[in-house]
Amino acid sequence: MSLERLQHLSTELAAREHDVSGRILPAAHIFQRTEVTVFEAIVYNPVICLILQGKKEMSVGQQFIELDEGDVLVVSHDLPVASKITQASAERPYRALIFSLDLSILRGLYEQVGEAMSNKDHARSLSASPADPAWTEPMARYLELMDAPMDAQVLGPMILKEIHYRLLLSPIGGMLRNLLSLDSHASRVAKSIQQIRARFREPLVVGELARIAGMSQSSFHEHFKSVTGTTPLQYQKDLRMIEARTLLERGVPSVSFAGFEVGYESPTQFSRDYSRKFGCSPKYHLARAS
Repeated sequence: MSLERLQHLSTELAAREHDVSGRILPAAHIFQRTEVTVFEAIVYNPVICLILQGKKEMSVGQQFIELDEGDVLVVSHDLPVASKITQASAERPYRALIFSLDLSILRGLYEQVGEAMSNKDHARSLSASPADPAWTEPMARYLELMDAPMDAQVLGPMILKEIHYRLLLSPIGGMLRNLLSLDSHASRVAKSIQQIRARFREPLVVGELARIAGMSQSSFHEHFKSVTGTTPLQYQKDLRMIEARTLLERGVPSVSFAGFEVGYESPTQFSRDYSRKFGCSPKYHLARAS
C-alpha cells in the first residue's frame, strides 16, 4: 500500500475530525500543523505515529530522533518528550497518522504467540524506522472504513488486532515485547511510571518506586534509565514542567501558584527549572495567556 494512498485517506479523515458525530474510527487520529514549531514538551502515551508529510525532531533524555516522511515512531511507555516540527507549510502541512496502542490487544496477542517472540535487550521505549508495508496496508484498510459504520464496528477491531500483531513481531516492537513479559524490567518499570504519574506533585521516594518495581535502588535506577532514557527524578521533573506550562498558558494567578500546584515549595527553584526546560521564564508563558 503506497504512502500516497494513506496521505489521501488521512486528508479525508482530518476533515471529519472536526465533526464529533462523524468519528467512527476511535483508534486513529490525524495530527497536523501548518507551521514549524519550537521545541514543545508533551507526555506521549503508547502510540504508533506514521509521518505522512513534513519532518519532526524528538528527544527524551539523551536520545534524539529525526523523523521524515514515511517514518514510523513507536512509543511503548508513557514518556515526557520534547519535540518540534521542522518542515511544514500552509500548502503542505506537517501531518501524522496516530494510532493509540491498546495494551489489552497486545497482551492477548502475547498470550497467543509469546513463545515465538524474542525479547530485545537494548530496545528503546521511543523507537523509529521507515514504515513497513506490513503495517501501512492494514492502516489504510482501517481508514477506508470511515464511510462504513457497520464495517467499522465489525471489521475495525480485527484490523486493529492485525496492526498490533504486525508491530509486535517487527524489529521496532522490541520494547513492546519486553513490556508484555510479566517479569521483565520493562514491565516492572512501567509499574513505577504509573506511580510517578499518579503522584508527580509529591516528593519522589526512589526506595518506594524500587520496591514497587521489585528491584534494588541501584538496579531500579539503571533499568529505569534504560527504558525511559532518563532518571526517575528527571522524569518527575519533566511531568511537573509540562503540567506547569499548561497551567500558565491557561492564565493561573501567578508563577508561584503554578509552581506550588505542581509540587514545588520554592518559587525560585521552580523558575530556575522551568527556564532550563523551556528556554524562557515562566513569566513569558503566563504573559501570553493574558
